[in-house]
Amino acid sequence: MRRYESFNGHWIFAEGFDPTATDRPLTGETIRLPHTAVELPYNYFDETIYQKAFTYQKVLIWEDSFEGREVSLVFDAAMADSEVFLNGHRIIAHKDGYTPFEARLTPHLKRGENLVTVKIDGSENPEIPPFGGQIDYLCFAGIYRDVWLKVASPVSIANVKIETPDALAAKKSVTARIFLANPDGRPLAGTLSAKIRRKGGGDVATTTVNVDANEVFLTFDDLADIDLWDIDNPVLYALSLKLETDHGEDVLTHRFGFRTAEFTPDGFLLNGKPLKLRGLNRHQSWPHTGYAMGRRAQEKDADILKRELACNIVRTSHYPQSKWFIERCDEIGLLVFEEIPGWQHIGGEAWQKESIENVRRMIERDWNHPSIIIWGVRINESQDSHDFYAETNRLARELDTTRQTGGVRFITNSELLEDVYTMNDFILGQEEVPGNNRGRVVLRDRVETTGITRPIPYMITEYNGHMYPTKRFDQEQRQAEHVTRHLLILDAVAGDSNISGSTGWCMFDYNTHKDFGAGDRICYHGVLDMYRIPKFAAYAYASQGDPKDGAVLQPVTYWARGERNVGGVLPLIILTNCDYIEVKFGEWPAKRVYPDRENYPHLPHPPVVLDLRTVTPEEFGTWGRVWREGTFTGYVDGKPVKTLTLPADPVPTTLEVLPDDMDLRAGEKDAVRVVVRVLDQCGNLLPFFEEPISLTLEGPGRIIGPSDHTLKGGATGFWIEAGDDRGALTLTVESRRFATSTTTFTIN
Repeated sequence: MRRYESFNGHWIFAEGFDPTATDRPLTGETIRLPHTAVELPYNYFDETIYQKAFTYQKVLIWEDSFEGREVSLVFDAAMADSEVFLNGHRIIAHKDGYTPFEARLTPHLKRGENLVTVKIDGSENPEIPPFGGQIDYLCFAGIYRDVWLKVASPVSIANVKIETPDALAAKKSVTARIFLANPDGRPLAGTLSAKIRRKGGGDVATTTVNVDANEVFLTFDDLADIDLWDIDNPVLYALSLKLETDHGEDVLTHRFGFRTAEFTPDGFLLNGKPLKLRGLNRHQSWPHTGYAMGRRAQEKDADILKRELACNIVRTSHYPQSKWFIERCDEIGLLVFEEIPGWQHIGGEAWQKESIENVRRMIERDWNHPSIIIWGVRINESQDSHDFYAETNRLARELDTTRQTGGVRFITNSELLEDVYTMNDFILGQEEVPGNNRGRVVLRDRVETTGITRPIPYMITEYNGHMYPTKRFDQEQRQAEHVTRHLLILDAVAGDSNISGSTGWCMFDYNTHKDFGAGDRICYHGVLDMYRIPKFAAYAYASQGDPKDGAVLQPVTYWARGERNVGGVLPLIILTNCDYIEVKFGEWPAKRVYPDRENYPHLPHPPVVLDLRTVTPEEFGTWGRVWREGTFTGYVDGKPVKTLTLPADPVPTTLEVLPDDMDLRAGEKDAVRVVVRVLDQCGNLLPFFEEPISLTLEGPGRIIGPSDHTLKGGATGFWIEAGDDRGALTLTVESRRFATSTTTFTIN
């Protein structure tokens, strides 16, 4: 049977690469994958320090089970220009930094010790997408995803393409194309058995076919009692395959779902029903480790998008992302717009050939994921290139007839070769609205933007971001403007039936090149910071979620009379999904205020806005009056569901140390996030508390990044990484203002 196991442990890592020494053991640091070649500071660094060659080495000991089998290493990804050697023999080269590749070891394996050497070149090679121009993100060098040891029969299952052609019919069917790996061209004769299983067990259907070629086609008909995959009920099934030939047995299982997804001129349809897409763009980066974070961190980002930010879609800007992230999207019902690597620049012939191969690799890796609803086959924000994009679209449609293509641009009147016109719209007009000193965003007319008069599917793939970068600790008025810009666009998109939806720029702040961002190697474009701690704008998205999944009540204020330029807190935005709120300021009686449907008529849950339409300045502490406590209570179905009190005189009261989880896994480079916040006497974040804390960790693990932190805007975050041994980790957080905090984690 097939053996597929982690090959992440006990690598030797060294800076530089000697092409004459691929058959000699290195001296270097022992590391575990995923791994970043250089751990960077949080900001203010020189990104060129990883733009060079590095070497990874590991010894593979011959096992008797290798005899007569195919042995290979599967790299989920490495950044960027990779070469794999076995006992001095060059096995494979792979340029793409975002898709998997397989190094076949069989011809050069020997009994005893076998030396695997991997060269990783972090240079920005202009022949490889996304390089060649300027890029507004970093491509951190290293073997930053998992590596697997695969031992299979000489003839095995290479890949499977599963389709559900009539998912909306009463009786459904499944078709599957099975591609066999037969590197030595052996004669084929045997059988392929297949079964569809429900999650948790139970067969839906089984079949067996004869095998006499390297490609096999299966069909299951008349399937009854099948549940659709949906964002609210993401039901997954598994296709289990067993190949039996004279050369041995092989097994493989792929998950899939029954669903339809279609972009139309009148909006997006999931399973034939209209769904307004509302989401954010995501980079796959973290502080210090760059791209190199394992399964838990990848899954956590998907959970944050779906469960904390109430998004129903994510765009994988600007490259294919971890399989763990995509699989989690399948599991929780988060739709995915996946695209090939690139940022504005189109290179020469070799570059374009590599980009076209990126289309193939992306689709062949991910074509069974029900969460993925569209392929991005155009370089983000690039100019038109007819022949190039005609080929990327042709290939995508040849490989996968079940999904539409999109091509993200920011130029108007662009040639449409894709199925969906996907647009980064950063030039959004406004019209004045009586009673609202901000105005309402008016999205540019689709015909004006596209130059196409016929109805076409249309989606906005970026907005805001670099047009209004905002730090989590910026002044209150900038935070309120940041919130308003997101709200206005969300409302405008929600009110336009010609727009399938939108993905804002972006989920969280990220490290970037010197040519971009705030001069400190950070783009502060996110609704979260790099530690995934929310800015106020995050609640513009969270508040659009159903209150049954959690009530949101977030005033966009630091609650201080003198924080704003003109004093006071009015107009005050309260981001909420409650039916109404009651507000009490000091000795004034409580006042009921309803969501602002006048200025946000299309949002599922408009904000409550306290301004001259709803309160008087006297009610909210004009200059010369004593500043009072504020209390906000949200109501759903006439019942109070959440109350928030903002004290007039906030006092640092609590040092909150909040891990995402208390249990970690040994031997997986498993990492859990810890957020530290300073809270006042009512449990609110103190936004201007910026004193240092010291971290120590005892046990088989480490703190990623520095052990000394200065709080930014009253909070900071870090990740704790488990080592190879089981046991307990004890985290100690010390601060001169608070009692020492101790937290114990278990490593299983």
